[in-house]
Amino acid sequence: MSAPVIDNLQYVNWSEKAFRQLREGGVDAIHVTIAYHESFREAVLNVSQWNRWFEQYPELIMRGTSGDDVRKAVETGRTAVFFGFQNPSPIEDDIGLIEVWHQLGVRFMQLTYNNQSLLATGCYEPDDTGLTRFGKQAVAEMNRVGLVVDMSHSADRSTLEAIEHSTRPIAITHANPDWWHPALRNKSDDVIRALTEAGGMLGFSMYPHHLKDGTVCTLKSFCEMIAEAASRYGAQHLGIGSDLCQDQPDSVVTWMRNGRWSKEMDYGEGSAAQAGFPEQPEWFVDNRDMPNLTKGLLDAGFDQAEVDGIMGGNWLRFYDSSFGAA
Repeated sequence: MSAPVIDNLQYVNWSEKAFRQLREGGVDAIHVTIAYHESFREAVLNVSQWNRWFEQYPELIMRGTSGDDVRKAVETGRTAVFFGFQNPSPIEDDIGLIEVWHQLGVRFMQLTYNNQSLLATGCYEPDDTGLTRFGKQAVAEMNRVGLVVDMSHSADRSTLEAIEHSTRPIAITHANPDWWHPALRNKSDDVIRALTEAGGMLGFSMYPHHLKDGTVCTLKSFCEMIAEAASRYGAQHLGIGSDLCQDQPDSVVTWMRNGRWSKEMDYGEGSAAQAGFPEQPEWFVDNRDMPNLTKGLLDAGFDQAEVDGIMGGNWLRFYDSSFGAA
């Protein structure tokens, strides 16, 4: 099998057009967000929508729950779709729902989305108290069933405690190092070292608020950052988690930032002057631009095997070891 291309985080406004762009860009697997602040019932409705898309576009997309589904997608010329949560809200306050969601196909769950949750502290909170009692038990249960702990929107202490408490490698699916661009959502050297030394994976984000110079960030700068990260942490622990939010209306970013928890407008990484989704850099506007990354990584000095790993092979290895029961 040829090396797969995997983007391990997207929140596109999905349509036939977007599914066809996945195929034009050669994307073999994606991890899609099916919950931000949704309750159990609301998230189930999102699964139902995906089931309809799988039925409508069987020649383009297929449901993914294991690494072998990526291989099947490559063989059949489709894109395997893996479900994930950016917040633990769909498990509500019931640890038993972790296994239920794994049975429904969810493979990644963030312990927080910016705020304090019942499990851990988000990166926008001023005080990081680490994993809660519920959080520690939830991590153990996630380890047991094969649901990956994702700390992309979590604060440092909570992330380090999740790495330490988890008996299986965890992931930061979509973030960049803060030594390249100091955003609240980007991760410290200490956190990335702890993550990768424990066998975890970091997916690099192309969301403009996470990029040095934002929308005008160059492909060269982005790929040179990945090269520096590889020298620090090892290329085998690195992948892509683009955080692509293509075709989403600005009402969606308001939902992401505010949910139902705030009466005041929260602009998150934006501002009142830039309240909506930022413009993508010109080298990654949609999934048809995925080959630009391959070329950029080669130009940055990676050999073909390293590029194959970063573009998807490393995520596939992680899928193989992470999605089954312990």
